[in-house]
Amino acid sequence: MEKVLPACPVETTLMLISDRWKVLILRDLLTGTKRFGELKKSVGNISQKVLTSNLRSMEESGLLTRKVYAEVPPRVEYTLTGTGYSLKPVLDAMVEWGTQYKAQQNL
Repeated sequence: MEKVLPACPVETTLMLISDRWKVLILRDLLTGTKRFGELKKSVGNISQKVLTSNLRSMEESGLLTRKVYAEVPPRVEYTLTGTGYSLKPVLDAMVEWGTQYKAQQNL
């Protein structure tokens, strides 16, 4: 089944990262590969089920890769793909905008 993307590029981007958790996962993976437990701690107040769901969705979209090691207990690592890393300027712009907005609110 072929994936149909919206005609609007902004809508396409939002489709991939509109969930608040996905943006935070991207932020944390920009610094490098992370294990599931590390992501759960760094992302914040997210349930294991929601984190798993978001990671799977991001993997299906080609934003990250998942590597499973045959160990006991199982070890799973997540790494951004080139496509995932290409969202860095978008996140940087969000940081800049958020910083400016917060500064304006503290007048």
